[in-house]
Amino acid sequence: MIGRLRGTLAEKQPPHLILDVNGLGYELEVPMTTLYRLPSVGEPITLHTHLVVREDAQLLYGFIGKRDRDFFRELIRLNGVGPKLALALMSSLEVDELVRAVSAQDTSALTKVPGVGKKTAERLLVELKDRFKAWEVVPSMFALVPNQPGIPAGQVASAESDAVSALISLGYKPQEASKAVSAIKDKNLSSEDMIRRALKGMI
Repeated sequence: MIGRLRGTLAEKQPPHLILDVNGLGYELEVPMTTLYRLPSVGEPITLHTHLVVREDAQLLYGFIGKRDRDFFRELIRLNGVGPKLALALMSSLEVDELVRAVSAQDTSALTKVPGVGKKTAERLLVELKDRFKAWEVVPSMFALVPNQPGIPAGQVASAESDAVSALISLGYKPQEASKAVSAIKDKNLSSEDMIRRALKGMI
């Protein structure tokens, strides 16, 4: 099991990234809440990881904090929740927002996540309630992360395309993803900021 990697951020292609560890490039999939907190390409970063081995693939998931990785593991232990749905939940809502939703048994918070209907949300809340009794809400790092500087005008189309692709990979329909990104008034943003604003607009 690969539990942690430290290296240089070589590439960001939401929701994937490549981490260069002593010349070996690890491809990881990360939730958007981790993507927002990543440094610039070329900077060092440590990620807590979870390896999923399937018959047809070996998939590595990365998280900026150990708490996020532990939360992911709690989610995929649930019946009917695979890594894709777990990442969608963690991309649409912060860990603390999910903990609060479970505590309040708030189905509306979960049904806004692609792939989660009312019945699925109700089942998840019931199954998570006992598991999350030990979890406490802590001050979110997300609120402390400043917006990244704007991108050059020539890269706007690329940033929009990356944002749309990332939303589709989370389970949103192409039309929904395109509409959400198009609705962003400030086009001078990085793809990460576009994804963040589009997700907030959707939920």
